[in-house]
Amino acid sequence: MTYLRNVWYVAAWDKEVGADTLLNRTLLDEPVLLFRDDAGTVQALSNRCPHRFAPLHMGRKVEGGVQCPYHGLQFNGQGQCIHNPQGNIPKAAVVKSYPVVEKHSLIWLWMGDAARADAALIPDFSCMDPERSYVAKRYLHVKANYVLETDNIMDLSHIQFLHPGTLGSGAVADAITSVEQKGNTVYSNRQTVGDILPEFLYKQRRLPVGLPVDRWIDVRWDAPASMLLKAGSVATGRPRSEGVENDVVHLFTPETEKTSHYWFSVCNPVSMGEEGAQRAEEFVSGLQRPFTHEDLPMLEAQQAMIGDADFWSLKPVLLAGDAGAVRARRVLDKLIADERKDAETAAHAA
Repeated sequence: MTYLRNVWYVAAWDKEVGADTLLNRTLLDEPVLLFRDDAGTVQALSNRCPHRFAPLHMGRKVEGGVQCPYHGLQFNGQGQCIHNPQGNIPKAAVVKSYPVVEKHSLIWLWMGDAARADAALIPDFSCMDPERSYVAKRYLHVKANYVLETDNIMDLSHIQFLHPGTLGSGAVADAITSVEQKGNTVYSNRQTVGDILPEFLYKQRRLPVGLPVDRWIDVRWDAPASMLLKAGSVATGRPRSEGVENDVVHLFTPETEKTSHYWFSVCNPVSMGEEGAQRAEEFVSGLQRPFTHEDLPMLEAQQAMIGDADFWSLKPVLLAGDAGAVRARRVLDKLIADERKDAETAAHAA
């Protein structure tokens, strides 16, 4: 599969990589090792030793880097071999390293041209900055292509049918929707009026069960598959400012063509204190159930039906609710095509 390379991908939650962690994670079909150096800074290397191709995550942390479990070669965070127990260090004893940034409670990895890696290009997820918010975090592994995950979040008309008892309602099909594009960022907005929510959402938002509400779910998408949802509700007819809104984050990174990593979170301001932390944990735990037992089986069944075929080659029938998902797909396809063209031009020039 052709992936967009010159872009930041999520590799892990910040807490997934501890001081002594050697985290093995496949990203874009590449085995990656994540660890913290002696200063506590996250480093990212190819997980394959260049000697006999042993996985470095089976080794151990040492001063200055990591040690291969097989013959003891040691590598620093830049991929340079710093010790060979059998003598001189071979010039070819180098491991690929990746630009990595720790930001917004996440570890971000750049899988393309290292010279183009600019931390300013990381999408704004400051809602997850720990000094600003309590962030309730979860992770799922999905046996489906990561763009199917984008489709799922950008077209939330499915919640009426796939999540009738947890997230959906009978008013979803009548939602007021809009799609907007600013640069390469796509917005898919959805609002229902006079909606009767599932009991789970009334309890989470501390609203009387059965109260008619105006409900909104506004999604921001940035390539390759990073989404921020502004999800809230208020008594019907009242302004949004009087309602309850949550920042709900959905982040996807391809593991392989048919498997994906999925990080999601709910954020509440630290000003809410312990109540905010408790409510965020309650909400994200409540979301994990339909995500795990309803979304994942559907996405994985879709992937099984698609098989090895290209998505567009199957000529999908498009509905009105697909507008946001289709727009995001078109943007991603163009970014990948442009990147491929630039690479071909550079190769011919060389």
